[in-house]
Amino acid sequence: MSNPVDCVCLTGPTACGKTDLALALAERVPLEIVSMDSALVYRGLDIGTAKPSPRIRAAVPHHLVDILEPTESYSAGRFARDAASLIDEIRARGRLPLLVGGTLLYLRALRDGLSALPRADREVRAELDREAAEHGWAALHERLRGVDPAAAERISPNDRQRIQRALEVHTLTSRPITELQAADDGRERPGVLAIALVPESRTDLAVRIEQRFDAMVAAGFVQEVERLRARDDLTRDMPSMRSVGYRQVWSYLDGECTWEAARTKAIVATRQYAKRQLTWLRGDSRIETWPALASDLVNRCVERLSKESVIAKNGRGLC
Repeated sequence: MSNPVDCVCLTGPTACGKTDLALALAERVPLEIVSMDSALVYRGLDIGTAKPSPRIRAAVPHHLVDILEPTESYSAGRFARDAASLIDEIRARGRLPLLVGGTLLYLRALRDGLSALPRADREVRAELDREAAEHGWAALHERLRGVDPAAAERISPNDRQRIQRALEVHTLTSRPITELQAADDGRERPGVLAIALVPESRTDLAVRIEQRFDAMVAAGFVQEVERLRARDDLTRDMPSMRSVGYRQVWSYLDGECTWEAARTKAIVATRQYAKRQLTWLRGDSRIETWPALASDLVNRCVERLSKESVIAKNGRGLC
């Protein structure tokens, strides 16, 4: 890289082993983890987000975890500001800032900044809501595909908020939101080394996703959603509750479907999310891709960081 590396990002699709690798690397390198996951910011969303346990977080410092109530909202712009400050603070302590997570919009915001998008327009949103009530959000997702295929590819047909925002931006500007978000504003942050763990087999990833969901259920995921659903200040339409898995279990608890149907929907939605993550990764040449779950990943990371002069060759400190 032409610029010195001042932080490392470990990313990839869900269930690809990012957290395990980060923790193993922490045994070799003095580092602090900055979560790059849009769901880990919420307190009370623990099992369904595979949040690191208090014991792990006590052993390895974690940031941007449990910083908000699930009634609040978090944004890519706020992440970029928070992460930039944390990177400086962590480096000042002589440690490596390691971003870990699969929310790739957050990575883009940190590296490139976000273009100035128009503010929300109440009238446009009301009209979109009326159309959705009449025709369904799937129809609006198809309309989005016609004006912004790239956005439609990465946005789930069930993600009402992002469909609405993308169509709102197009209505107000006559330009695709993908084009506006990709606009180069000249503020690219230097020194972000991004590495993605990519599974060699989609089938193996699908199996891991299913196994992980069942493990979450065995650990009390349904009971976790029951506690959240019982709160007077939470609704299923809030951003936190639209996280994959949570909305499907909530639907089951509302009696809208059987458990088998909810389980299937949650697993399918997670697979679709992983597919969108992989599509994004393929389109970003600045992200290095490594085979997920390879046996030598820790050594490879140490070698890669020492080659970039991020850490000493013995892995014991920053350069």
